[in-house]
Amino acid sequence: MAENRTDHNAPVLVIGLGRFGAAVAEQLISQGREVLAIERNASLVQKFSGMLTHVVEADATDIDALRQLGAQEFSSAVVGVGTSIESSVLITVNLVDLGLDHVWVKAITPAHGKILSRIGANHVIYPEADAGVRVAHLVGGRMLDFIEFDDGFAIVKMYPPKETQGFTLGESQVRSKYGVTVVGVKSPGEDFTYAQPDTKVTRRDVLIVSGHVDLLERFAARP
Repeated sequence: MAENRTDHNAPVLVIGLGRFGAAVAEQLISQGREVLAIERNASLVQKFSGMLTHVVEADATDIDALRQLGAQEFSSAVVGVGTSIESSVLITVNLVDLGLDHVWVKAITPAHGKILSRIGANHVIYPEADAGVRVAHLVGGRMLDFIEFDDGFAIVKMYPPKETQGFTLGESQVRSKYGVTVVGVKSPGEDFTYAQPDTKVTRRDVLIVSGHVDLLERFAARP
């Protein structure tokens, strides 16, 4: 597997089959990826043995166990262990020492994430915190989805404010008024279309809008 380090379809190593690790593994399988899952809880191994490509009962804090399973041949791994910071750190150190190119690790706290970054994890994930931020943006009601990037830029899926309904994007002048860009429009029963000045918006449409988070919130707050 080592020769496939740049192959986006290469098998993925997933360690820990709690809610996060299991969700990642199942999504990878649905995308047609092969997954080797390592879990030391025998009941979880049994539960997922028929759902994933390979499931092995082993202790990933033991680097020799990882070597025997061929972990060093993978280019990407996801560490979903979150209940024990010590285990999470030990597993991550093992994967870094084995030379994996991409190590994605779930962090419980910022301090945990800082340790993971220091020891070589190049992708630190905060599932609970990220979900909390996302939900906070969605509870207002107009936003249907929200993805924020590190620099305060975000992309949202939202219902159109009334002032855009029945007008083309050129007529409503969203960008000049609110500093955000309507990237696309999805009408019910029709394909997604990239936004043009002559794209007309109806009340039944869904907009894909990009811009700074504060400006998006301002636009989404319009009646």
